[in-house]
Amino acid sequence: MRFVGLDIGTGSTKGVVVDASGTVLATATRPSMTTSPRPGWFEHDPDGVWWANARSILRELLSRSPGPVGGVAISGIGPVVLLTDGDDVPLRPAILYGIDTRASDQVTAQNEQLGRETLLASAGNLLTSQAVGPKLAWIAENEPALHERARRLYSAHGWVVRQLTGAYVLDHYSASASDPLYELGAHSWWEPGWAGHEQLERPALAWPGEVVGTVSRAAASETGLPPGTPVLAGTIDALAEAYSVGSSAVGDTMLMYGSTMFMVQTVAAPAVHPGLWAAVGRTPETFSSAAGMSTSGLITTWLSELTGTGFEELIEAARQVTPGSEGLLLLPYFAGERTPIFDPYARGAWIGMSLRHGRGHLYRSILEAVAFGVRHNLSTMAAAGAPPVRLVAVGGGIRDPLWSQIVSDATGLPQDIPSIAVGASYGDARMAADAAGIDTAGWNPVARRTAPDAAAREVYDALYAEYLSLYPTLSGTMHLLATLNR
Repeated sequence: MRFVGLDIGTGSTKGVVVDASGTVLATATRPSMTTSPRPGWFEHDPDGVWWANARSILRELLSRSPGPVGGVAISGIGPVVLLTDGDDVPLRPAILYGIDTRASDQVTAQNEQLGRETLLASAGNLLTSQAVGPKLAWIAENEPALHERARRLYSAHGWVVRQLTGAYVLDHYSASASDPLYELGAHSWWEPGWAGHEQLERPALAWPGEVVGTVSRAAASETGLPPGTPVLAGTIDALAEAYSVGSSAVGDTMLMYGSTMFMVQTVAAPAVHPGLWAAVGRTPETFSSAAGMSTSGLITTWLSELTGTGFEELIEAARQVTPGSEGLLLLPYFAGERTPIFDPYARGAWIGMSLRHGRGHLYRSILEAVAFGVRHNLSTMAAAGAPPVRLVAVGGGIRDPLWSQIVSDATGLPQDIPSIAVGASYGDARMAADAAGIDTAGWNPVARRTAPDAAAREVYDALYAEYLSLYPTLSGTMHLLATLNR
């Protein structure tokens, strides 16, 4: 029996087929075109990107690994805003998650209208560029005729589930991330958050691992999936990625090393904090505490392109530099920052630059800056009553052992590195196997552990204290320069 996972990403869609033991049988990838019609706007075509990629990947996977399919699960970027009319025709391109900042005015207005304390008590979060409600308000204010015609609200994975099965559904985790539409403690929609959008039909709610329908004959002909194949509700990609590496026990915290850094911890009760994102968990018994940095690997890519230097050369140069980058410290806010400061106008700043610093110093200081950002977020989780117990590292960044080593050194915490690093699509396939009654407890064991080097701790503790002090000192200047940059 085979199980299929599909993950809709910002830059690409990825799929995997695994067998009942968790062995990867085939993978496939398609690029996703993200459009940015204006600065701060980021959109996807739901049919031309999400569904077209899903169809193409599924056909390829099933042709390369033929045989019975026990289930399929889909994850995707989120929270996103796709509005359709009553016939499920998309009314405009989908507005993406927190990287799309068009609704900044509506964020401010709704935080005041709904009240910060009420939002924290009900939705579990203050509203930021990540929130769905302000983006719906932006559409209502700027595209009123379109808003009047809107009847349904879809996520990326929810749209593909709809095409496969006809089900109009959203998983609880994604719903709880769609602030302020969901009441965290009640596990249900929060009606005050829907004010002004009463014409929208609420999606049915299901847990990520629940089967919500089966593949229709029409969808089977387009994808190659057998008719009647069970389809799960699915979820947002970060939660699926966490499950792909077995980060699911209370206290388990996934660090996703990628273009951005994302952290998800499984907690036993809501960990509400204005500097974090609170959400429900993968199952009804758990909750999640999440954090995200706006840039991490994006800065290393920027430096590589700017200097015309390949990554291997930069990494080797950084290895020759001692902890602390010989007196060079970076604030990594190259595209603003999300948690825990939530400042879209924060900007990057190197402190201590001298003529003796070279590419190796710059590269190492970037890795150290991300490590300090991770420590800042993990400390915020601890302050919210959710101290991390075990760190599990995932993502492309773990291919470079130096980066994970620096993060462990700066945080003082070890990290488990998994055997299989396919990503969220593997977590999707694992959920599909669970739903079919397969015991997946042995899937994706730990391959190695990165332990902190005690010798580096003193310098990193000292630099971290300076890191924390710099943003409050420089934020006014950052905002002025961000205004000039716009």
